[in-house]
Amino acid sequence: MKTEKIEIFDTTLRDGEQVPGCKLDKQEKINIALKLDELGVDVIEAGFPISSPGDFEAVQKISKIVKNAKVCALTRANKKDIEAAAKALQYAKKPRIHTGIGTSESHIKYKFNSTQDDILERAVEAVTYAKQFADDVEFYAEDAGRTDNLFLAKVCEAVIQAGATVVNIPDTTGYCLPSDYGEKIKFLKDNVKNIEQAIISCHCHNDLGMATANAIAGIINGARQIECTINGIGERAGNTALEEVVMIIKQHEKLGFHTDINSVMLNELSTLTSTTMGMFVQPNKAIVGANAFAHSSGIHQDGVIKRRDTYEIIDPREVGINESSIVLTARSGRSALAYRFKNIGYDVTKTELDILYQHFLMLADTKKEVTEKDLFTLMNSYSKKQLINHA
Repeated sequence: MKTEKIEIFDTTLRDGEQVPGCKLDKQEKINIALKLDELGVDVIEAGFPISSPGDFEAVQKISKIVKNAKVCALTRANKKDIEAAAKALQYAKKPRIHTGIGTSESHIKYKFNSTQDDILERAVEAVTYAKQFADDVEFYAEDAGRTDNLFLAKVCEAVIQAGATVVNIPDTTGYCLPSDYGEKIKFLKDNVKNIEQAIISCHCHNDLGMATANAIAGIINGARQIECTINGIGERAGNTALEEVVMIIKQHEKLGFHTDINSVMLNELSTLTSTTMGMFVQPNKAIVGANAFAHSSGIHQDGVIKRRDTYEIIDPREVGINESSIVLTARSGRSALAYRFKNIGYDVTKTELDILYQHFLMLADTKKEVTEKDLFTLMNSYSKKQLINHA
């Protein structure tokens, strides 16, 4: 089946780094950038050069070392920002300037104290100026999620005419429902006459827990780039999680899409990002959480032991995890206990298992989890009574 490529734009080093307490130094940024390049992302948004000398230098150094991905730098819609980005990107093999301005009524009225006509003019001027420094210019319509579709279409058409190669439609506040966001992308596809000259990009935030769903709705309706971060880190409640959209696209072949991401590296990147930024990954986080492939319910454990895909739609090895975890708790069944005993070298008979299981339950009721050490203790206790034969 022929599939269309979805470009993966990683903004871990820019939007992700804006999380309080997650500031990275230059070397940390470089380390993550190298791994992102190896992972196979199409675009690395390396930073916001005008924001500080340190960020400027980090973007410049990343530009020098990245071999495959496009290197992108963020700007506001003004000449100084754009000039700083262009200078920081001067060594990049594939530079991209990412410029833009708020387009919603809220931003126009309260952030800029301006008008739609003025915002439109500033958007075109920014793209036109950026094109003097880079062939690849992405325009973001900040707060596009709450922007009137007719005005948004007008802005997109104008910036594409000015030379924008990508139009970014951010759900900046995470407000949109997936159906609304999908309809917004479709509206642009149907009503911007020069839309085929640019790629539509999804940049979704997770304030209502819908960032991943909105990004998928976006590509279903015509977007061909997703902006995301490792572990879904980012402003406030975070951004679309890279590992989630990549594995959704991979698992749902019927969508007709693919990415160039080497999914086996996802767990490694998750750990590197979490450790470097000091940003804890919740255990129940999809794909990379500690419990993503862990089973403690007896019914689930029995199913997974018999055939993995009874309760797992992803083979953990696809994302760089060696195997599923059978976690022993008071909810675990006999098959899980026998499985774990076998893993430490003991084959038990049904009669032996029945006896051991009763004592296991008494122990499990006193603990959150029965460990491998506990199993050895349990086995040794009964071996002395000659109830169990060591395998």
